Amino acid sequence: MNDKLESGGTFMENFIVSARKYRPQTFDTVVGQKSITNTLKNAIRNQQLAQAFLFCGPRGVGKTTCARILAKTINCEHLSENMEACDHCPSCISFNENASFNIYELDGASNNSVDDIRTLVDQVRIPPQMGKYKVYIIDEVHMLSASAFNAFLKTLEEPPVYAKFILATTEKHKILPTILSRCQIFDFKRITVDDIAQHLLYVAGKENIEAEENALHIIAQKADGAMRDALSIFDQLVSFAGNRLTYETVLENLNVLDFEYFFKITDQLLEGDIPGTLLTINEIIDQGFDGQHFLIGQGEHLRNLLVCQDPATAKLLETAPSIRNRYLEQSAHCPTGFLIKALEINNRCDQNYKSSNLKRLHLELSLIQMCALTGKSLTSPVSPPPSSETKPPAPVNKTKNPENTVKMKDIKNEFSSPLSIKNPVKTEPTSLSTEEEQVRYQTATPFSESELSLCWDDFADKLKSDAPHVYSILKAYRPQLMPDWQIEFTLDNKVLADELQLKKGELLEHLRSRLNNFKIQLNTKIAAKPREIKPYTDKAKFEEMAKKNPALKTLREELDLEIEY
Repeated sequence: MNDKLESGGTFMENFIVSARKYRPQTFDTVVGQKSITNTLKNAIRNQQLAQAFLFCGPRGVGKTTCARILAKTINCEHLSENMEACDHCPSCISFNENASFNIYELDGASNNSVDDIRTLVDQVRIPPQMGKYKVYIIDEVHMLSASAFNAFLKTLEEPPVYAKFILATTEKHKILPTILSRCQIFDFKRITVDDIAQHLLYVAGKENIEAEENALHIIAQKADGAMRDALSIFDQLVSFAGNRLTYETVLENLNVLDFEYFFKITDQLLEGDIPGTLLTINEIIDQGFDGQHFLIGQGEHLRNLLVCQDPATAKLLETAPSIRNRYLEQSAHCPTGFLIKALEINNRCDQNYKSSNLKRLHLELSLIQMCALTGKSLTSPVSPPPSSETKPPAPVNKTKNPENTVKMKDIKNEFSSPLSIKNPVKTEPTSLSTEEEQVRYQTATPFSESELSLCWDDFADKLKSDAPHVYSILKAYRPQLMPDWQIEFTLDNKVLADELQLKKGELLEHLRSRLNNFKIQLNTKIAAKPREIKPYTDKAKFEEMAKKNPALKTLREELDLEIEY
């Protein structure tokens, strides 16, 4: 028993977390920062090393690791042709044993006072006893106080030839501009999901752990671009699962929803299957997943389907190769307009979820709205066309229960999609053949500027009660007809442009349909010099009049009059 305890104690003492055990020791082993490591190697090769470097970027992407590799390499006595440290000279050996007298690491979070910096400045005056350079690595440098930064400025600007400073931070905006101007700045990027998954596969191989590809990709996605986080999660899962890491184990321990649910529920949305959708979301909730957890995953799934629809954006898909084809297959069955509108509904539900008193109902209503986007959820099953052997079905009595009649055109318009990525949005079901439909969307009936203005005002009037801000914009700013059916619409600022963007897709479809010209394009521009806006609402008119005659405001207050908005 004692032998086992001693053995176990020895094992516990010898355990090293993967983030330390597999920390890169050379530039070539750094993951996901190729451009930075190549630049540093070229600077060493050409003997063009700066006096100070600033490494900035998110956590866990290799800032401190690269700082240590750089410090080790520039002091190496026998550099390789590839500008990598030899690991055999006295300088490299002392560095590997954490006994180097030429490399100093300072934590800016706990050593942020003026006295700490003065001590560092005093050390800088002493030349190195071995090697070429004394290297000072200051981590979390943004935590230094303003007075400490000022004390550091002079030394950073004119250090001795043998002194090099490497500063690392996650918050570059907090560093004084005078410090930034004295450093070569390197911006480290988030490590991609594929790069993290590949490195985890390498670590698993070294540790004799059998790991499924999908499992490693889930860990990589959960790490959100940080290699250190990914390795920490990997250690945690190996502690639970042992030498075999499966996709199911990762889902169970990281509280991640199986991607199969997202494929299933998207198919149900496309079919307009409201009962099936509600049963699926009930199954997800019964497994202990929060509604907002589902919304985040569903938003990512819809986004992945959208980027798959164009070869140019398909590279943005961050999933395991084994399920990439499934995304491509399902994406081919999803109209672009459906995906964009479903993403809008999903995003709106996510924003309002926490403040809702009936969270489950709020989630279910959003899914029902997504089902209604296709119109299939509100239509009866379609009977097969009559053959010569069967009689056609009896005509439906349309006068029976007229109050229950649903107009599909109105439903489709309510959930109509905004402007799609490539093709015009079709807000109404059509019975045209493919050839007729292509001819329709090549139609370009000529129209005059007065006809455009009438159609423009007609659309604005429909928004007067539901979207008064957009109504005011459309009334105050007029469209201009340009060559090739380009309609130019100039606004005074970006705020107005963002306000109009919510209805831009519907406006474009309205103009195309009413003017029977499907080559119309709507271009929004920002004016270089804002013009004076004429008031259109009753409130705006009154305020304009009150500026000229303050007595009107006094009269309104005395008589307690109200202005209709």
